[in-house]
Order: sequence, then structure tokens, then C-alpha cells
Amino acid sequence: MPGKCEVCGRSTKFGNSIARRGKAKYLGGVGRKVTGITRRHFRPNLQKIRVTLPDGTPARITVCVKCIVGGRVTKRVKRTIPPKAAK
Repeated sequence: MPGKCEVCGRSTKFGNSIARRGKAKYLGGVGRKVTGITRRHFRPNLQKIRVTLPDGTPARITVCVKCIVGGRVTKRVKRTIPPKAAK
């Protein structure tokens, strides 16, 4: 699975995880000390879903949940239920 949204292009971002120890000065301590910095990943919540493309063809694409919730993709309709006949 590619680590990229096929709609908005959202992909993995990188940052730091900072480990600290001690008590903050405003709480009566001598201050917080940084004891280690390691790299970390911020990954988007990617889902493989079946969608209907603008030209009407169904396809399976990798999309982030932000695009799904935001309505940027239309999920494929599985089947249409026929209306009940009037008696």
C-alpha cells in the first residue's frame, strides 16, 4: 500500500519525540530537562476503499479518512433496492 492519499497527496511527515524528566519550575521544581530526542513519524489514516470516479467507473483507491469524511470522494453504491410495489 502506498503511503500517500491519492486524492489530496497527504503522506508521512516527520518530527521529534522529546523525552523529559523533572518538575516544572512553576510547580516548585528546578525545571524540566530534556533527556533524549528521537525521530518519529506522523502517518495519515489511509484506507483502501471502493469509490465511483467522476466518469462513473468504480475503482479501489487509497484515500485518507480526512478526504472520506470531507466528502471529497463518493463511495461506491453496492446495489440499489427497488421500490416496493403498491398493493
